[in-house]
Amino acid sequence: MGVDVGTSGVRACALDAWGRIHGEAERALEPPVAAGSRSEQDPESWWAGLAAAVAELAAAVGGERVAALAVDSTSGTLVVTDAAGRPLRPALLYNDRRAADEAGEIARLAPVESGAHGAASSLAKLRHLHLRGELAGARHALHAAEWLGGRLTGSYGAGDENNCLKLGYDPVSRSWPGWVGELVPPGLLPEVVAPGSAVGTLAGGAAAELGLPAGAAVRAGTTDSVAAFLATGAGDRGEAVTSLGSSLALKVVGERPVFAPEYGVYSHRLGERWLPGGASNSGGAVLLQHFSRAELAALTPQLEPDSPTGLDYLPLPAPGERFPDNDPDLQPRIEPIPADRRRFLQGLLEGIAAVEARGYRRLAELGAPYPVSVRTAGGGAANPAWTRIRGRLLGVPMADADSGEAACGAARLAMGTV
Repeated sequence: MGVDVGTSGVRACALDAWGRIHGEAERALEPPVAAGSRSEQDPESWWAGLAAAVAELAAAVGGERVAALAVDSTSGTLVVTDAAGRPLRPALLYNDRRAADEAGEIARLAPVESGAHGAASSLAKLRHLHLRGELAGARHALHAAEWLGGRLTGSYGAGDENNCLKLGYDPVSRSWPGWVGELVPPGLLPEVVAPGSAVGTLAGGAAAELGLPAGAAVRAGTTDSVAAFLATGAGDRGEAVTSLGSSLALKVVGERPVFAPEYGVYSHRLGERWLPGGASNSGGAVLLQHFSRAELAALTPQLEPDSPTGLDYLPLPAPGERFPDNDPDLQPRIEPIPADRRRFLQGLLEGIAAVEARGYRRLAELGAPYPVSVRTAGGGAANPAWTRIRGRLLGVPMADADSGEAACGAARLAMGTV
């Protein structure tokens, strides 16, 4: 069983030993508390959502059949707890950017390839709390998936290589660099293991609440983007996954890491493989600025993917881009707007597809494999015309994904075969 914990909801997925989906369940969460650069959420709400979704799924598939469990969560969401795992304050979410000053300190100490750069990194958040004296009684600095893993086993302090990237962990040397300990108390840092590693067994109290057998294996999780990658079934060298949600995220399997922060390129470790990738601001959010969901559904069957519009758009929701060009001042280009709404929509889809193609070319220029095939996760996967446009620009087969749900990728980790 795998569980995906986001900020708006929790999803659970059950797979059998052959990777076939046997059931899914979900629960909505109360929205985060956001004001200015701050974004917080009560970690206990995650546990409540997880418990409800898992219990429903366990009842549907037969909880006694569940052999193992893993959890993924949003990258960079930080939870600080006492020795017993009790949160000392609300969690600082992935998009909390109050730590701008602390990000400057990190920039002076961290190598350019570190995943800890930026005000939204979990290291910047932890440094912020440390400087303000808000770590009294703290014993563990964890990410959401890691804290939930502790709730499952009753033992806290284990972290995974993917989540800990934004806390300053070095996935190449597989160690905490010395400079991280200059910024935050090193005793708070997790003991890091590879995603999918056994971290304990399901504790009796949690087992009873979830309707699962005590002693079921609990395995280290990952970030939501890596879980979404795993859900598709990609895994061999050159197999790539594009996540088409509000934004556009690319990952491709390679044999070595690629780090190029000047282009917004980073790499997650997955055993002895690597997932170089980047995330563009282009994506579905741009479409919703110009079309309602109903209009999108009505116009999509009218698209002519083999007849390019020639509109040459750069669809960004606002000025600024992260990848494949890291330019905070890059301006959107969405003109001229034709009177034909179908042609306008197709032009936007072609523009997003062009960003995707440039992204994979950028990764290849930096040393990652160019895709041999591309699978799709997220809402854009359901648009066959867009898939055809993308395939034409990428020049590679567009493969079917096993699943587009991150929870199913977490379930693959729970199987211990990733």
